[in-house]
Amino acid sequence: MTPRSRTNQLLYQAELLLAVPPGDDEHREARRMAGEEGALALLELALESLLREVTEHAALEHHDWRELLDPAGTPLAELERLRSLAARPDSWLARLLGRLEALHSSEGAARRASGAAQGLIAVGSAAALHEELRDCLAEAKREIAALRETSEEW
Repeated sequence: MTPRSRTNQLLYQAELLLAVPPGDDEHREARRMAGEEGALALLELALESLLREVTEHAALEHHDWRELLDPAGTPLAELERLRSLAARPDSWLARLLGRLEALHSSEGAARRASGAAQGLIAVGSAAALHEELRDCLAEAKREIAALRETSEEW
């Protein structure tokens, strides 16, 4: 499988996980949280695959997103473009990176809905992660097309 195909596959799988309904039983919250964190983990793999894909011409040894998106990292046009996105707090990449940091923390990224135990409707951050991931995914797909175009020019 090519890096491009793998990136596409991981993005598609993340979309599929986000589309799975959490159900209507006592495991609803746990299932929703698992789906969100699973989709987030797939998005992390997709980010690394994308970095591998758009830096193929540079023959880099490592493709860890922390290393490649570090402002002091290798100066490549595609990486500079992503670094500038990561530096903008309102960008999809900055939001995604923040969620990835949370995913790797002991707290995790997904949160229980407040009032879930009492059967209240969740309107807080629980739904927000799901929607935020969908938004990040949609914006990432638009950005990826432009990055691929730049990378192919090399």
